[in-house]
Amino acid sequence: MKNNALAAANLLERIGQLTRSDEQIGGLYPAQWAALRYFARANRFSRTPMALTHYLGSTRGTVSQTIIALERKGLVTRTPSERDKRSVDVELTTTGKNTLLNDPILHLAENIASATKEQAKTTRKLLEKILLQLVEENSGNAFGQCKTCLHFGKNVGATDKDRYFCGLLQIELSEEDSENICVEQVA
Repeated sequence: MKNNALAAANLLERIGQLTRSDEQIGGLYPAQWAALRYFARANRFSRTPMALTHYLGSTRGTVSQTIIALERKGLVTRTPSERDKRSVDVELTTTGKNTLLNDPILHLAENIASATKEQAKTTRKLLEKILLQLVEENSGNAFGQCKTCLHFGKNVGATDKDRYFCGLLQIELSEEDSENICVEQVA
């Protein structure tokens, strides 16, 4: 059993290495690709340098330099946060969104779909379970989808059937917010 688990861990590591080597072909470093992906998937409350730091398990300095590089390339913009004047919000530009259309991870996704066929959902669930175990062991944030959070509310005090609400932040959520990942997510 342990031999299979170790073999699987080695395979995941090798897949990661190959994917990161493809990333360098696109003119961006792996950390820059990871940041672009994060900002594309994060909800509006989680598009901050600090949230990205937690998501990547990186240092503030590294994340700061990554965001500066992405901004210089015209892939993101930084604006002062309306919620916290000490922070900034990061948004993808149109160029940043278009860059993600050529994201090397899409090739990996195609390989996963091809290899797993109808088992892709099961594979995803298994990987999510492993990720959550690692996050718990490292006292990190889960960064799950907003709609799967303990604090997520649907139809809260509303006549509109598509109204969502975050009980933690005490704020209305959009449909897009509910689909994206959140730094505050509690499974």
